[in-house]
Amino acid sequence: MKNKLLLLLVVAYAMLFTMSAYAQKSLPTISITTSTPLNPRQKVAAHMKTIGYDGPIGIKLRGNSSLSFNQKKYTIETRDADGKELDVSLLGLPAHSDWVLLAPYNDVSMLRDPLAFQLWRDMGHWGPRTLMCELELDGEYRGIYILTEAIKRGKDRVDISKLKKSDISGRELTGGYLLRIDTFDEDDATFTSKVPGIGEGNMSSEVIWSCIYPKKKKLQPEQLTYIQNYIDTVEQVIQSEYFADPAKGYAQYIDVPSFVDYFIHTELSLNADGYKRSAYFYKEKQKEDGTGGKLFAGPVWDYNLAYGNANFANANNLEAWCFEGASNNPTPAMWQRLLQDPVFRKAVKVRYLKLRKNVLSTKSINAYIDSQVKLLVEAKDRHFQKYPELLVSEERKQQLAEQQKQMGGFPFGGGFPFDMVGMFAAYRVSSYQEEITILKKWIADRLAFLDKNIARFDSDWLPRIQPLVEKKLQFPLGGFPGGFPGGFQHK
Repeated sequence: MKNKLLLLLVVAYAMLFTMSAYAQKSLPTISITTSTPLNPRQKVAAHMKTIGYDGPIGIKLRGNSSLSFNQKKYTIETRDADGKELDVSLLGLPAHSDWVLLAPYNDVSMLRDPLAFQLWRDMGHWGPRTLMCELELDGEYRGIYILTEAIKRGKDRVDISKLKKSDISGRELTGGYLLRIDTFDEDDATFTSKVPGIGEGNMSSEVIWSCIYPKKKKLQPEQLTYIQNYIDTVEQVIQSEYFADPAKGYAQYIDVPSFVDYFIHTELSLNADGYKRSAYFYKEKQKEDGTGGKLFAGPVWDYNLAYGNANFANANNLEAWCFEGASNNPTPAMWQRLLQDPVFRKAVKVRYLKLRKNVLSTKSINAYIDSQVKLLVEAKDRHFQKYPELLVSEERKQQLAEQQKQMGGFPFGGGFPFDMVGMFAAYRVSSYQEEITILKKWIADRLAFLDKNIARFDSDWLPRIQPLVEKKLQFPLGGFPGGFPGGFQHK
């Protein structure tokens, strides 16, 4: 009897262990049912069901070049029964109404965005929290997605003051504002930088800023004038002869530690869009004693073309710098100018060396990657069955590499004709494990490059300076990659 009882206990324990292991490997499922075709311009009513939520949403397609991918990105808005925005906690994330379902289609690792956001949070800033999930849309399996907090103002998001329509003078006018350098459309309140952007081969030097909070329909003329004048002041002071003066230079206008961290974060990633697309900033409200009210760099966003995953904008050159600009879109010149200040460079060095002991240690980064790989161990096979084009045979990989070599790495298609996966890709892989191995090695090699160079930041290292040249000609498609200035949606 005792033996039978013991056997039953062993079996029960084994079943519980198996169920627990399965639960850890399985990802939550989000099911969305639509009744209207989706579009990239306007949210349509739909219904979403997942753990802890079963209710109405608004949903639209998201992206620019990614709109042509087999796996689409989506913007989600949780709503009440009357169709109004409703703050909801999804899968344990802090309650809000605005969400994004990121599709890691052209990032075979599926980890680059989550990794970038996690590093930014670990550096002490708010960054979008993420959860891996699987999506079913109208009953069809759509693969692994990244449920992500949208960059919005809020207590649990970008925690800046709420601006009312009546806040048009005095201290109330000084904050908060949420800004972005990116593609834009007619729904965005925009202004053009008075300082030309840099980059070799760019057809235009125009850097366009958007004020995304308050939204254009609520933004008052006085508020737009104020924040435009503030940005103009920041950029022009940084370019002035007295820019490094501690009393009247750039440090009076920007939060230097956040700019230091943003520089380190961007340069580690070697993001093809670094500084010039999906670049966010926010301005806090001035305090009653007259202090504060500075411009902060961040949060970070859109890193699927980072960490060695792109074949343009020098993103596959381990010894390149993002701040130097590239040939796709103009890079704000303030970054190269800041690096001309020995005090700023010293701050970068001190901060980088500190981060390398923990947040940016190879051990810490690899541990995060390994933890996420374990979460995907069961779901990734379904994902690659849904999108078999993501992995190629060894023979096909060699063919594509040869085509790329023959075409000189031409970015439109990257040497992979009619291959949407390879349009921006620096390489192709035959297995998921190969991708993870490449990602880890790339990060280790990039850190080694930064170790070598940032160690010289307070001695003999100086940035390569590009002159500021005004170029009026517009990009025919709003930059590459990127879509239309008055066209598609933001990333």
